[in-house]
Amino acid sequence: MDIRNIIFDFGGVLLDWNPRYLYREIFDDDERMEYFLAHICTTEWNAEQDAGRTWAEAVAVLQAQHPEYADLIRLYADGWPKMLNGEFPESVALLHRLKAAGYAVYGLTNWSAETFPVALERFGFLQELDGIVVSGEEKVMKPDERIYRILLDRYGLKADESVFIDDNAPNVAAAERLGIHGILFDNADNVAAHLRKSGVRV
Repeated sequence: MDIRNIIFDFGGVLLDWNPRYLYREIFDDDERMEYFLAHICTTEWNAEQDAGRTWAEAVAVLQAQHPEYADLIRLYADGWPKMLNGEFPESVALLHRLKAAGYAVYGLTNWSAETFPVALERFGFLQELDGIVVSGEEKVMKPDERIYRILLDRYGLKADESVFIDDNAPNVAAAERLGIHGILFDNADNVAAHLRKSGVRV
């Protein structure tokens, strides 16, 4: 196996993003917060922004459905930077080792086009990547196979020379259907072990 390219997901792999970092400051108990995140500002609602919907439209739609939560819904957009807690040091160290060993390193992320610049400015290691594809900019998101093809085509990558690392099993499975070698992320040490088994020098 001749691996030349390592493709990283961002949230949950390299970066620690969670809306609870924001809303724990707002709600006086976790049960109310969890209800809000499960039934109002849901994962599915947030994913629409990753797929290209604007935050202005997202907030307006949800406020119309749940006017009693209007301020808390608006906060999801306005306070979004507080949801981005930091990087996972072990994962970023792995990325740097791969770069130092001569591998090309890319990012493939489900992320809003409007909020991604916050991460790009805050985390310098993202500037070191050889290329990044952001779902919100492309208006198509994992596990849709089209976004993987965008990455491969844009940067001239061969699927069988590439490894994709993601913490979401359906996203990994989609990559594998295209012939990309997939690794389901649980922690950086295990990922490094999987890479070494594939002949990657890390």
